[in-house]
Amino acid sequence: MRGRTVLVVEDNDQNLELVEFLLEEAGFEVLTAKDADTARTEFRRHLPDLVLMDMHLPGRDGMSIVREFRLDPMGGETPIIALTAHAMRGDRERFLAGGCTGYIPKPIDPKTFIKELEPFFSPKGK
Repeated sequence: MRGRTVLVVEDNDQNLELVEFLLEEAGFEVLTAKDADTARTEFRRHLPDLVLMDMHLPGRDGMSIVREFRLDPMGGETPIIALTAHAMRGDRERFLAGGCTGYIPKPIDPKTFIKELEPFFSPKGK
């Protein structure tokens, strides 16, 4: 998975640092955004291979950003993973129905995190 680009949309500095570290150690190029405007800019500028989206951001919820990304003609098929502390019954289904490709609850497990992302990457060039 080396050389793949991941956009991490997360407003919590500790969570962002951990996810960024794990991704970089696994060979990913990491883009970060702490708010919706930056996420939109980074998404359109780089068209990442994967987006990890916090669902609770300042100013806008993550689902509104997911819906916006899904409508983007350039990146509407990009896998978007809900990376969220919302872990109540039905949350996973709600995020998947709202346009997310996958769901990983927080706190993440650093030992398994990268492995959890593997199914969301197609072979390079396909």
